[in-house]
Amino acid sequence: MRKMLLGLVFGWCGFAAMAEPVTIAALGDSLTQGYGLAQADGFVPQLQAWLDDQGADVRLINAGVSGDTTAGGAARVAWTLTPDVDAMIVALGGNDMLRGIDPAEARSNLDTILRTAQQAGVDVLLVGMRAPGNFGADYQAEFDAIYPALARDYGTVFARDFLAAIIADGRDPSVVRTRMQADGIHPNATGVALIVHALGPAVLDLAARAAVKE
Repeated sequence: MRKMLLGLVFGWCGFAAMAEPVTIAALGDSLTQGYGLAQADGFVPQLQAWLDDQGADVRLINAGVSGDTTAGGAARVAWTLTPDVDAMIVALGGNDMLRGIDPAEARSNLDTILRTAQQAGVDVLLVGMRAPGNFGADYQAEFDAIYPALARDYGTVFARDFLAAIIADGRDPSVVRTRMQADGIHPNATGVALIVHALGPAVLDLAARAAVKE
């Protein structure tokens, strides 16, 4: 159904929309960049293949930088949004929570990213991160609340948790390990495939929004 709807959106937008794909920049960290994986197995290449299979005329740009924080994303978002970028996936915050960065600081940086995109007329899919309990329940609750609040404030397409698909069918550690690299932080190719399958429909929604504007 989503494949059909996206095709109709492109059809309604006329020949120009059909001739030029919707260009989406994926702004993120190592999860986006594809750390530890063969190039074809990373998040962006697997998502591009999934979109191609849906018949979506979408071109992805990998703007993931390993080790990046929300501050790094805020610093480079302006030059990421080149004139050919129609929409953006924002998947940042994992390194902030791993380092115990103040959630208020992470929220401020994400706000800068979303405000910059809004000013550029670029639609966003905001992908949340869920904090572990290492820094206490208060930190976890404050950090987890950042993403839905900003998604409401800016009216973005929203996915609650980048890694949700890894544990979607249970938290059995033996199952989760089969989807992760040896470091226990980054998904392997199988894990990425699950993430792409879960996030793909939201990316189609994002592309449809951007196509209407063209």
